[in-house]
Amino acid sequence: MSERIMEKLGILADAAKYDVSCASSGSKRKNEKKGLGNSSGMGICHAYTEDGRCVSLLKILLTNHCIFDCAYCVSRKSNDIKRAAFTVQEVVDLTINFYRRNYIEGLFLSSGIFSNPDYTMERLVLIAKKLRTEHNFHGYIHLKAIPGASDLLMKQAGLYADRLSINVEMPTEASLKLLAPDKNRDDMIKPMTYLKNEIIQYKDEKKVLKKVPLFAPAGQSTQMVIGATPENDLQVLGMANYFYSRMQLRRVYYSGYVPISNDNRLPAIGTPVPMIRENRLYQADWLMRFYGFNVKEIVDPLNPHLDMEIDPKLSWALRNLDVFPIDINRAAYELILRVPGIGVGSAQKIVAARKFGDLNWEQLKKIGVSYNRAKYFIHCKSMDFSLKDLSSIAIRQQILSIQNSKYRPNFTPQLKLF
Repeated sequence: MSERIMEKLGILADAAKYDVSCASSGSKRKNEKKGLGNSSGMGICHAYTEDGRCVSLLKILLTNHCIFDCAYCVSRKSNDIKRAAFTVQEVVDLTINFYRRNYIEGLFLSSGIFSNPDYTMERLVLIAKKLRTEHNFHGYIHLKAIPGASDLLMKQAGLYADRLSINVEMPTEASLKLLAPDKNRDDMIKPMTYLKNEIIQYKDEKKVLKKVPLFAPAGQSTQMVIGATPENDLQVLGMANYFYSRMQLRRVYYSGYVPISNDNRLPAIGTPVPMIRENRLYQADWLMRFYGFNVKEIVDPLNPHLDMEIDPKLSWALRNLDVFPIDINRAAYELILRVPGIGVGSAQKIVAARKFGDLNWEQLKKIGVSYNRAKYFIHCKSMDFSLKDLSSIAIRQQILSIQNSKYRPNFTPQLKLF
């Protein structure tokens, strides 16, 4: 690999790290003592395919040149950074060479905007097409579709990529106009709608015709920047719910804003968004997608922000103590899912196991139930834990005290002598 290609790879892989639509390994381990292997952190990330497999992807930008001047973006045109651009063939060759060396199993490709959306999108599509048709590449391909590109290019992208994603970027249109005045929310929503309809159409045709080509089999996703503007969690999750219900997106990603410039429209340098807020948003997102919660149960106009001390499921349970305690051996599956300390897998095992007899606490622990959380909200064969003398504040304090004791920096477990 030439020195120039290596330089481009370093620049464009580093620029791609701000897109969290697939999780990066974040490793940078240099081989200085003639050891085995080298982790340079240059563009290798991990993501999950439609069937749940974890795959390593080459994660790069086609270019970090851009005609837009979005205040929150490190690649904006007014930023004084080193610029680079791959040719179509260079990306194809990199992907194939890395794949043959077993470094990667697929490609995550995004890009700044060269001169207009169609010009850029055409090159992204051509890369995917050459990989599929000229090299018979069957690895995973995730393309970041360019807002404003034509429907024809979107359709071609869907025929060659496993997943497509269009970043909505800001939670509200007002914030987008403030920080990215050159961009239009309609340019993002229109291709999302087109892709949704095409995915549905291809699935319907697949039911009656044998030789229907795959079309974005892993669906589409999007990303929102969190904390660059003052939207609350109700607004953020409301937007995510819109994408899940109306656009049938597979994932919404939440990217905490990292201050990169002194701009009075943005948070000051040195005040990044707390990682815990990202974590709470993902937990709430999980509740909406897999636990049957709606947005207004998680946050509402009176409580527009997620609790940073406790997870959103526990927060809901403490606000709805009248629902509890439930009989774990009789309650419906949907209600069991709402018990803090019980996940989807554990709830399924409980429903299956109780057919053979009532469950006790020892059996629930073996199934995977978290005793320290669930004990306040259920009763079972071996013990009834009464809530009548405990308020939501008391339960919260007890759970937090146990939680904090586990993660104290100087906490040393006590050894028991038998």
